[in-house]
Amino acid sequence: MLLTVLGCSGSVPGPNAPASGYLIEADGFRLAVDFGNGTFAALSARHDPFRLGALLLSHLHPDHCADVTALTVYRRYHPAPPAGARAGRLPVYAPAEAPSRFAAAYAPDDAERRVTDLSDVYEFVALAPGTLHIGPFEVTVDAVAHPCAAYGFRIVHDGRSLVYTGDTGPCDTLFGLAEGADVLLAEASWTHAADRPADLHLSGRQAGELAARAGVGELLVTHVPPWTDADAVLAEAGTAFGGATRLAQQGASYRIADGP
Repeated sequence: MLLTVLGCSGSVPGPNAPASGYLIEADGFRLAVDFGNGTFAALSARHDPFRLGALLLSHLHPDHCADVTALTVYRRYHPAPPAGARAGRLPVYAPAEAPSRFAAAYAPDDAERRVTDLSDVYEFVALAPGTLHIGPFEVTVDAVAHPCAAYGFRIVHDGRSLVYTGDTGPCDTLFGLAEGADVLLAEASWTHAADRPADLHLSGRQAGELAARAGVGELLVTHVPPWTDADAVLAEAGTAFGGATRLAQQGASYRIADGP
């Protein structure tokens, strides 16, 4: 299982730094997990977007899904798609509001929304807690603590496991997802302080504490906003975890359980 970071800037894209988006590959299948601002360009620099097998979205804040609109235009209007590409709709696993939200983002007015629900481009599947299979991956889904409907994922292939927190405050479901994982890809948007908003994001210390409690093999810290000191967040996480800890880097690829 190969994880490639399409973007890891938290909350907004940074200078030459796309927002959240990850590509997971195994057995020739490509699964994009989140697709925030700038990630379409990062994907298309490496792969034909028509060769994407499925899209999995943790929640519908723009820094995690804004480039779905760009993907829509590409897949609907590209003048020379691969043979048969238009015949299949891309599966999109996302919160239940995704079809209406993406139609509204794509179509500028009610008249156009009446004639396009994007069902010619996508096959939407509403997420709910439980386990599903996407290509060669077994994906366990559970709700996490964020202001909107939001989910974390445990993605397993051939006995190897990657857990992605999405955006979340501390919650018991995170431990359930992360326990014993080979790699924990955990957002950490700020350093630790008592007055941080509840049920929004993890601090570096909280991400490290989660990794330690869950007994994960490696902690990858992601979603650090451009205005946050990433080194300070990393130091907090590493101290709390005590194990292998690193910052996710845009463009980097990681073999799960084997390091970058």
